[in-house]
Amino acid sequence: MRFAFTYPIITHPCDPQLVSPQGVTAVAQAAEGAGFDAMGFTDHPAPTQRWLDAGGHDSLDPFVAMGFAAAHTRTLRFVPNVVVLPYRNPFVVAKSGATLDLLSGGRFTLAVGVGYLKGEFAALGVDFDERAELVEESLDVIRAIWTGDDVSFEGRHFRARGITAHPRPISRPHPPIWIGGNTGNARQRVATRGDGWVPFAAPPGLASTARTAAMDSLDALTAGIEDLRRRCDEAGRDWSAIDICFSNLAGGRLGYHDFDASAYLDGLGHLAEVGVTWVQVAVPGDSFTHAIEAIEHFGDAVITKAP
Repeated sequence: MRFAFTYPIITHPCDPQLVSPQGVTAVAQAAEGAGFDAMGFTDHPAPTQRWLDAGGHDSLDPFVAMGFAAAHTRTLRFVPNVVVLPYRNPFVVAKSGATLDLLSGGRFTLAVGVGYLKGEFAALGVDFDERAELVEESLDVIRAIWTGDDVSFEGRHFRARGITAHPRPISRPHPPIWIGGNTGNARQRVATRGDGWVPFAAPPGLASTARTAAMDSLDALTAGIEDLRRRCDEAGRDWSAIDICFSNLAGGRLGYHDFDASAYLDGLGHLAEVGVTWVQVAVPGDSFTHAIEAIEHFGDAVITKAP
């Protein structure tokens, strides 16, 4: 089992220390020292004030922030949670990802999603209703550019002739590509285009807001994994090679009085039994100090004792 977390900018306004160079460096180095395997950032380049007022959060650019953190760490992997792929031209994403992978020594995983905030799509000039098709076409472009030269592509949204983009990523055959989302469509993208599945814990209310399927229990996750395995079999993919990243619903909230490390460890066992390979850990973000304390506590209480 491997452990990842999303950089804890979870409020608006956020703690200024968390978005300072010193703060990002300290959190990344604390995570590496605690034994975390990966860290990532969210992707909200143009959030609306309405969304922020309704419980949204501030953000850093994921590629810039991951590159900065990579320069201050040695082993920590960088997995955004998640890059909203329709927001960007895939050739630009491929270049950013290749650069990050190369300069970090192969420590990059591209995790992507379709997105759900209509206001953000509008601000960026992207057709919200085309987002699923944009993701699938973009993934084909990125994989082709990362693995080939003199690439030509003829799609509905992107057309190119004879593209060669060097330097390539250091990872072979390319950095892993994880697909976010709780729906059958997301799992189908994993089966045909991905190396990992990143569902997220979502009760019905949150799922409706995020325009995805509810997933708030181990039973729901298990059903999703079984569906993914079926889709992989149909696509001729070895499903055992697919990473699955999900939250541990047992053990309470890290950094708060209800956190129970023993219950959390038991929950990890159940996740491993159903096929989860990575756990997304919720680090508190109400303050820089609280985040550091929680990361260090998790390392001592969980990571050092996890099988």
